[in-house]
Amino acid sequence: MSDELSRFRERRERLNRLVLKRGSLNTRRFFGLDSAVYRDGALPARTKELLGLVASTVLRCNDCIAYHVGRCAELGISSSEFVEALDVALVVGGSIVIPHLRYAYALWQEAVETRKEAGSDHAQ
Repeated sequence: MSDELSRFRERRERLNRLVLKRGSLNTRRFFGLDSAVYRDGALPARTKELLGLVASTVLRCNDCIAYHVGRCAELGISSSEFVEALDVALVVGGSIVIPHLRYAYALWQEAVETRKEAGSDHAQ
């Protein structure tokens, strides 16, 4: 995991613990649903993460983009798959998503470099 993705993950986990500690039952249920929906089902988790990445890019949420980039890297998404998913985001979202594409590509580059260093055969 890249430095920026690692920092994001640590911050996200710390803040999620705070929200779950202070949040209502409805908040905890929503968090549980969010986790459950990305598990393997009729669609594999890999596909769901790419869908999440596309939606997050179109919605222009950098925190969500960082989360999905990290998960895509963990699940062994190839660079070709990543690029095609972001092409969909660009077509759906239009030019306003370009700053968020830049962010996603920068994080992806770090993740790919980390995977290469770790000897993963998915890094492309």
